[in-house]
Amino acid sequence: MNRLQIIFPILAVAIMLSLFGCGETFSGASTGVVVTKWGTNGTGDGDPNGIAVASDGSVYVGDEWGKVQKFTSEGVFVSKWGWQDTIPRELWRREGTGDGEFRLPMGVAVAPDGSVYVADSYNHRIQKFTSEGVFVSKWGWQGSGDGELDLPGGVAVASDGSVYVADILNNRIQKFTSAGVFVSKWGSLGGGNGEFSEPHGITVASDSSVYVVDTGNDRIQKFTSEGLFVSQWGSYGTGDGEFDSPRYVAAAPDGSVYVADRKNGRIQKFSPGP
Repeated sequence: MNRLQIIFPILAVAIMLSLFGCGETFSGASTGVVVTKWGTNGTGDGDPNGIAVASDGSVYVGDEWGKVQKFTSEGVFVSKWGWQDTIPRELWRREGTGDGEFRLPMGVAVAPDGSVYVADSYNHRIQKFTSEGVFVSKWGWQGSGDGELDLPGGVAVASDGSVYVADILNNRIQKFTSAGVFVSKWGSLGGGNGEFSEPHGITVASDSSVYVVDTGNDRIQKFTSEGLFVSQWGSYGTGDGEFDSPRYVAAAPDGSVYVADRKNGRIQKFSPGP
């Protein structure tokens, strides 16, 4: 499976559900019909990773070249911040540790107030920006203590402003205030209820339920906003409801859950369940 086959399912689920959450109406948005597309492989407008859509329809894309790009809902480029395109590609993972710089920005989330949160994965931190890309704050460093991160992946923001982070290599979820103050955590390495094997994606539903993509265990787990285990589904395979290295998840306003089933190269949709 080539790189584009891996990326497209991830972007498709993020775009579709973010648009639903914005209240936008698109012919084909709920049926999987392509509405529009933009971007090519390259240093200027390509290599997408994380994605989020704001309430005004603006689209934010985390780029593997170490930057975040902002577009209109029609794909028109607006602005970018982070890494500079003049730096040779072979150096991109060695630099970019200052405020507003990145080393593999993975997860992107937009808060109700328009603030943009980016999981700066290889810098093991979360960075917060205004909707125009102005640096606001940051928190986290590599480690396993409270508020420390080891390869943060997905990031999600609840309606009350709480920020949830999938702490991949620590096999846990951490919850923070909008200012980055540690609130709580849950999870550890394992295959039982509430345990994880490299959780990547995370989303918060309209009822405040938290869904986590438990990538290494090929399943989805559902929790309360306080981290109490509710349910789980999925196992390794290619059949309906089975996964092969799922990565990202999104929840629609009606409670439907969409999962980017990475190595199966597809999106799966599920009912809310218990």
